Amino acid sequence: MRTRRLLAAVAAASALLPLLSGCGGTGASGNAGATCPGGRVRFGIEPYEDPAKLKPAYEVLAAALQRKLGCPVELKVVEDYSAEVLAMRNGQLELAQFGPLGYVFASRMADARAVASFADAKGALTTYTGGIWVPAKSPITSVKDLAGKSLALSSPGSTSGDALPRYALKTAGLTESSVRIDYAGGHPEALLALVNGKADAAEINSQQLATAQAAGTFDPSKYRRIWSSEPIPNDPITVHGKLDQRFREAVVKALLELDAADVAKVGAFLDVDPPGPLVAVTTDTYKPLFDLATTLNLTEKDA
Repeated sequence: MRTRRLLAAVAAASALLPLLSGCGGTGASGNAGATCPGGRVRFGIEPYEDPAKLKPAYEVLAAALQRKLGCPVELKVVEDYSAEVLAMRNGQLELAQFGPLGYVFASRMADARAVASFADAKGALTTYTGGIWVPAKSPITSVKDLAGKSLALSSPGSTSGDALPRYALKTAGLTESSVRIDYAGGHPEALLALVNGKADAAEINSQQLATAQAAGTFDPSKYRRIWSSEPIPNDPITVHGKLDQRFREAVVKALLELDAADVAKVGAFLDVDPPGPLVAVTTDTYKPLFDLATTLNLTEKDA
């Protein structure tokens, strides 16, 4: 399965289509050389939610960033984690938002530098948690009870939808072969696999839980959470480390100067309520995820 995903990722990275293109010109900055490498800034995101729902939210953020930088910002929704890492490595993205574990791989393979993430109204970096859920009447009461059962996960390379649930299996003394793991294709799909009776258990992180509850597609009273992860720092927005330093500094400045309203719609998908402006982050912020990758012996082949 993962070989097919990697081939798909290569194809996707070679044929990314912009979903948002800004108008030309250098705008207020008057310094296109510093803030517009190649005359544009390409901003990639992973489809952690339905792309049709993500697009309008990220268009607001991209448009605000475009105004701050004074050059066109093109929003690109890639196919999956692997495709986004590959696109940045191949020079097809200047900026990208990764899931925390995806950032581990992007840091190693594509010199992605974490610079900003999502904060609450008090300016504190927000977090989320991974979870494994079962029907309320299920005889499964712990991770150990998943032996011989089916578990719907999101997609390879996902932090809360893959690595952390697999870590939960490991710490419970289960081998992955003792559980029927099915990659549903995304967080919403994993949740639906549980709701539609296609899996005995499923990963549902706190962000997807909030989104599904708001949409009326998941009633927590009918299900039970048997495991929850430690808090995970929210997704980093990264910049390619090999780009001109003036550009990287300009992007960081622009991102941190965005208003809360500019990022609020994106924050809603990340369970950031109430939202604040973005805050600065570094590689050290995500050290627990680097440690997790080491513990599970994860490499880019697992993305």
